[in-house]
Amino acid sequence: MSWFERLKSGLSKSSAKITQGIGDIFTRRKLDDAMLEELEELLIASDMGVQTSAMLVEKLRKERFDKEISAEEVRKVLATDIAALLAPVAVPVDVDTSHKPFVVLVVGVNGNGKTTTIGKMAKFLMDSGWSVLLAAGDTFRAAAVEQLKVWGGRVGCEVISGVEKGDPASVAYQAIEHARASGADIVLVDTGGRLQNDKNLMAELEKITRVIKKLDDSAPHAVVQILDATTGQNAHSQVKAFRDKAGVTGLVVTKLDGTAKGGVVVALAREFGLPIHAIGVGEGIDDLKPFDASDFANSLMGL
Repeated sequence: MSWFERLKSGLSKSSAKITQGIGDIFTRRKLDDAMLEELEELLIASDMGVQTSAMLVEKLRKERFDKEISAEEVRKVLATDIAALLAPVAVPVDVDTSHKPFVVLVVGVNGNGKTTTIGKMAKFLMDSGWSVLLAAGDTFRAAAVEQLKVWGGRVGCEVISGVEKGDPASVAYQAIEHARASGADIVLVDTGGRLQNDKNLMAELEKITRVIKKLDDSAPHAVVQILDATTGQNAHSQVKAFRDKAGVTGLVVTKLDGTAKGGVVVALAREFGLPIHAIGVGEGIDDLKPFDASDFANSLMGL
């Protein structure tokens, strides 16, 4: 199965909700106000956000109002407009080779699949020719350290860990020192999952950043937030908090295959404009791939 087929299958819950809704609305032929209002409500219910939904519907109104239009045409128009909206944020992690190692701090709310995603990111980066080192900075959860070691073994990259319940900042520090000595290109630093309103854990993130800067004042070179698509609209408050507190530079969206809330990706792109580096649609080692605006938009619209 190709990646596009896996993506389409993964987004089937989201696309089924939208395509069925569009099919129900556009049974009459000429585009009128009532149909547009129903479409806007459908898009909002699909987690695309009030402003994004209004913008997409307004564009359709300008182009096709009082003209005959089929459900499939509506889906094609929406897919084109959504792809245009997403294109500026479909940006892979830009590994700057002037920094060695290139340090990526990985953050997010607990339960968002952070540790698993780091393993998949390591695999993807190694497939692209980089050497990668993992830092097990989620020291207060023994299972997370073990999980990262399993993923390290699976993809063939070294994992640096400290003592249980030890200082996560010192693990990050050791990992960067080790990467310098061994010549590794990239260090992916796992961190403890935290709620965006947890002051102590947010302070811990700030400490990790301060300690990393003692070795390289330009680090971390990227701060990637892992988002669980099933959280839907709650993703907005998570992104805002982590962007403000941890300086998030890009997003990876996981678990798109387990939800009908895939439209949230469109809403986040419009609200924050942060790069979406990759998306995940499954548990497999190869189920995380770079975000492609056109593929995503077409899959979301069931095309």
